[in-house]
Amino acid sequence: MSEPTPDRDRSRPAVDIGTDALDAATGARGSVYALAARAFSDPDPEFYAALADGSIDSAVASLVDQTGLDVEIPDLTVEEDRDTLAARYNDLFVVGYSEVIDGTDGTIDNQGPPVSLYESTYRSDVSWNDVNLDLARAYEFFGCEIGGEERRHHDHIRLELEFAGYLCRVAAANEAIVEGSDDANVDRARLDFHDRHLTILVSGLREAIDDEPGTGFYGRLAGFLDEFITADVEDLATRLDVGAGSEREHAQRAGSNAGGSS
Repeated sequence: MSEPTPDRDRSRPAVDIGTDALDAATGARGSVYALAARAFSDPDPEFYAALADGSIDSAVASLVDQTGLDVEIPDLTVEEDRDTLAARYNDLFVVGYSEVIDGTDGTIDNQGPPVSLYESTYRSDVSWNDVNLDLARAYEFFGCEIGGEERRHHDHIRLELEFAGYLCRVAAANEAIVEGSDDANVDRARLDFHDRHLTILVSGLREAIDDEPGTGFYGRLAGFLDEFITADVEDLATRLDVGAGSEREHAQRAGSNAGGSS
């Protein structure tokens, strides 16, 4: 996902987000989302090395401590080699399977991977088109673009996590992404994005991955991320005084028929 740059011709002002003025807690939450986004991809040598030597563990522990959220620090260090970790990623998130249903006529049931990385998979209340249009509007409104080399749909977990991280950095920098907005409005946008999209995706992914054996690193990552988002949302709702999840219009988790995209 491409974030706004000052030289990009847009109807809304881009935000140059530096690091000096960042509110530490909100900025750390953004960094956690960015790290999680990076983790949901085939592990390249550099990222694998950081997992294997404990660097990611240390970084996440430090960031979580800065967030002010009461979340258990996960164990994200891996002992298996990179090929094994990559195979586990592919088995969980990439490779589907085919099953012969009727050997007499060759009928085959084709299934996708065991765990989907796409939000629309976990939405029983709205269509794929509604989910992706709502996300496209949100990304465009805040000046973010899906890069030309990114062939994912708008509801892929990496894009949603990257966007969540970006909104955190906007809020942390105390900048207005849209003329006339303020910090509270950015926080409301963060909460609305969670309620409409990211909470549903991550809770659904966690449930799906919990049903699979031998998930290792990815199972631990999904469990941590689900708990982290829950804590972040509860903190946002408390600060904005908008009530518990059941009281908010769009708050839901995977499989719920409440709310919906607009």
